[in-house]
Amino acid sequence: MTFHPPAESFEIHGCPIVLRCIEGCRARELFLHCQAPTHRADVGAQAAAIYRAILKALLAKGGSTASIISEMVFLQNLPENIAPVRKAREQVLATSGGKGIAPARTEIGQPPLNAQAHLEILIQAVIPGTSIFSLSTVETSATCSSTASTSGRGLRVKLGDETRVLASGLCGAGGNVHEQTDGVFEMAESLLQQAGLAFTDVVRTWIHLRDIDRDYNVLNRARRAFFVSRGIQPAPASTAIGGDPVSEIHSLCLGFYAVKGRSPVERIPMTSPILNEAPEYGADFVRGMRVVESNKSMLIVSGTASIDEAGKTAHVGDICAQTDRMLVNLHVLLRGQGATFDDITFAITYVKRPSDQLLLLDRFRNAGFEGFPHVWVQADICRPELLCETELIAVLPCIQ
Repeated sequence: MTFHPPAESFEIHGCPIVLRCIEGCRARELFLHCQAPTHRADVGAQAAAIYRAILKALLAKGGSTASIISEMVFLQNLPENIAPVRKAREQVLATSGGKGIAPARTEIGQPPLNAQAHLEILIQAVIPGTSIFSLSTVETSATCSSTASTSGRGLRVKLGDETRVLASGLCGAGGNVHEQTDGVFEMAESLLQQAGLAFTDVVRTWIHLRDIDRDYNVLNRARRAFFVSRGIQPAPASTAIGGDPVSEIHSLCLGFYAVKGRSPVERIPMTSPILNEAPEYGADFVRGMRVVESNKSMLIVSGTASIDEAGKTAHVGDICAQTDRMLVNLHVLLRGQGATFDDITFAITYVKRPSDQLLLLDRFRNAGFEGFPHVWVQADICRPELLCETELIAVLPCIQ
């Protein structure tokens, strides 16, 4: 069995696509990054082309839009882009017969670094083999009256005797950031309970903050209080990053990924001798988590930047040195699990200053950090002096 065939790069309807296919023990899993056709200036036309391209790429691999379990939509201008993108998506899916259970869908204001692209999309899809496979929606009572909020809904994925739960764009009630953080974690907990899981089954979170410079410390205090009250140990892997939630009245939104099997799922925190542990400076997440699922062993690396062994920012003001240190941190985290950059299935790189991208691209290429779906977006990072951050997922073969 070829577990790690090379990523495929091609173009459909003018949309550049990079796709990585993982042949696991029970299913084929696809990770797909699709960019907008920049020769089309209209956001609706770009979005329609992207969704037609995604559909065609999935069909070529034996899947369909019903195979999608996770969809991340990165928008150049969220207030202006969101309605035409949703309209295009609905039209393409309606004409393809692709209605059904909705995937966990993140729509976030994080501009793609290609300024001519109104959007980029990152997809994860599952195409089962002989194992029982089903998708269903889980819901909980919303704690917020905002009609713009997507809170209260998640996706339950059954693959054999394993259950995964994904949710995105959750927003919590509250008049301030601390209350909203409390509310959104409680909502996630309620969703998990509806699916037969607990927050201790969460292995990954994404937290997007509208004003991360102002609110990151408040988030950390509220998150710590919740984790302590629920006995969450170890904490999940995580990325907390700047980004505009869909709901204009909320300061942050949450996404998560949880997994539970008939037997306890093996979860191993990833550590590095050249990185301190984030809880030492008040941020409750692990640097990475090795999760042994029934279909694959997944290495979930949290948002990683130019941080040293004492938890301090290394190379303040020097984008080249920060990029090099970040790449070394990522390399050492993977090496500790017997993996390399060749095992990466997708990555997201957040850049504070879009003008730095060419410098980063050159250093990433020289480090061998290429050959897989990779999204580049502009975002503020958890410390004002940090200029770039990367998160990734790598996959190793499962043990049958």
